[in-house]
Amino acid sequence: MNPGQRVLVIDDEVQIRRFLRISLEANGYEVHEAAAGREGISRAAQLRPDVIILDLGLPDMDGLEVLRRLREWTPTPTIILSVRDADEVKVAALDAGADDYLTKPFSLEELMARMRVAQRHAHPGPQSHIFKSGTVEVDLSRRQVTRDGEPVKLTPTEYALLRLLIQHAGRVLTHKQILREIWGPEYIEETHYLRVYFAQLRQKLEDDPSRPRLILTEPGVGYRLAD
Repeated sequence: MNPGQRVLVIDDEVQIRRFLRISLEANGYEVHEAAAGREGISRAAQLRPDVIILDLGLPDMDGLEVLRRLREWTPTPTIILSVRDADEVKVAALDAGADDYLTKPFSLEELMARMRVAQRHAHPGPQSHIFKSGTVEVDLSRRQVTRDGEPVKLTPTEYALLRLLIQHAGRVLTHKQILREIWGPEYIEETHYLRVYFAQLRQKLEDDPSRPRLILTEPGVGYRLAD
């Protein structure tokens, strides 16, 4: 995300808004604020921000409803910033169209990194058929995977999972999203499939499968490919 772009913060906590304004403006961003849901929707329509940071606990309407209302007319990258840390809330927000989810208290550096990832997906640069991360390289045009320059043999399902993660690199994919995409809607409750297949992928791609650095778990929510 390039400095100078507009960030809209929708949060009823004055201290959070002040902190984000000072911190983000110090990094060159143009920050606007809204203290309630309806105000936030109106400000989003007026400002057309590049990124929206949205709290869930708003005084006039739930943040998930704000998100749904926004998604009716704008794909603007939206990051949830909330004290709610229940897995089902995170999943509901991501399924409703959030690009990412951070819980309070949070690291400013991590928030800004997530903002950059969300912005890259909103305005992708030139697409490459080669994905590289550490010693792993995937040639999507040839369906070839190598690690340390050596070919890695993946099953069709393992490759489909890896390709899906690459297509959404840096973003959380929920269990249901992955199961629906790879196995179909009738399998969205079969989360044990994911444990098995992601364990196999990590064995083949990670330097230390017990401490993965490429395929990351968002506990109770889903998986993310490091970007």
